[in-house]
Amino acid sequence: MDRLFMTIATGFGAGYLPKAPGTWGSLLALPLHFFLSQLAPSHYALALGGIFFLGVITAGQAEKILDRKDPGVIVIDEVIGMLITLIGAPDNPLIWLLGFGIFRFFDIFKPYPIRIIDRRINGGMGIVLDDVLAGVYSCIVLQIFCYAIIG
Repeated sequence: MDRLFMTIATGFGAGYLPKAPGTWGSLLALPLHFFLSQLAPSHYALALGGIFFLGVITAGQAEKILDRKDPGVIVIDEVIGMLITLIGAPDNPLIWLLGFGIFRFFDIFKPYPIRIIDRRINGGMGIVLDDVLAGVYSCIVLQIFCYAIIG
């Protein structure tokens, strides 16, 4: 069972790739979003809820297995954050890459209150929740950009 938790929490091994595992986890979300974006919005939301639930459980278990607080190899949280970022984004790879850049900014710099959540909430919920909020911030910025540029 530990292997299954680790496989999911590390994004099927993406978290073990060299340098910047969060970036690899964020990139992993792009093809996943491509498939999920073919679904009705309600089904996208259900899938996102399922991934969130799975992420909280597997990230928490992986943290226990590795015996480290929020280890970098856990990237399921970046996957969820990116999927939130891309909610309602046009089917345009350039927009998705822009969303990726915006999300990485918020995920790395953790503006208020993301940093507080990152520091004060422990376990799987803490690992995932700060990326959820970074995804919400990123989604808002991306939607504003799309509205301003695309109309």
